[in-house]
Amino acid sequence: MLARLFGAFASIALIIFALAPAAHAHPHVWITYQTTVAYDKGSIIGFDHVWTFDDMYTAMAIEGLDKNGDGVYTREELAELAQVNMEGLKDFDYFTYAKLGDTDLKMAPPQDAWLEHKNGILSLHFRLPLEKAVPPDAKGFTFAVYDPSFFIAFEPQKNDPIKLAAGAPPNCKATISAPKSDEKTDDLKTQLLNDAFAQQLGQSMNIGAGFTPTISVNCGKS
Repeated sequence: MLARLFGAFASIALIIFALAPAAHAHPHVWITYQTTVAYDKGSIIGFDHVWTFDDMYTAMAIEGLDKNGDGVYTREELAELAQVNMEGLKDFDYFTYAKLGDTDLKMAPPQDAWLEHKNGILSLHFRLPLEKAVPPDAKGFTFAVYDPSFFIAFEPQKNDPIKLAAGAPPNCKATISAPKSDEKTDDLKTQLLNDAFAQQLGQSMNIGAGFTPTISVNCGKS
């Protein structure tokens, strides 16, 4: 499981992992995300993700990729890295989990993946379609972006983390619900993080879900 997870980010995580103490399960890569819920004819058809990596991952990931030495990392120079990332992410459901009520929704293969290097930071852009569109009158649509193992920490960006794309019904809105936090759940999270490296980095534990917000999309009456 670890090898496949490391492969999801072009084996750069192997270096990060080697530099980090193995006493506790805690994030080794940090990603800030912005997600636009994609629509077609009023139905939800998927997600347009922008994942912005931390500076440590960025520095390691881009090393040696500036082929012409001009100090600029173009989409073309980053294309192979983007492809490797997307191939690895397939095994982890692209860290995107959507539901309609209690039913898990399946994803179709991602589209239009590319990497951007701007202001010294690397961002991954891609569309993740739903296998089946969710009609506008459907109730209980939610999704979350997280790594169950908590090797990678995802957090929504501070400004406009969730958007509804053009084509969304005008009466729809997205709401972000913070993860449950009370003394009991906080103690449980701490216990999981300190539990023998969380059983090999959370291989059999869904640690990340306890640290991530859930986004719901609801449409009121017009």
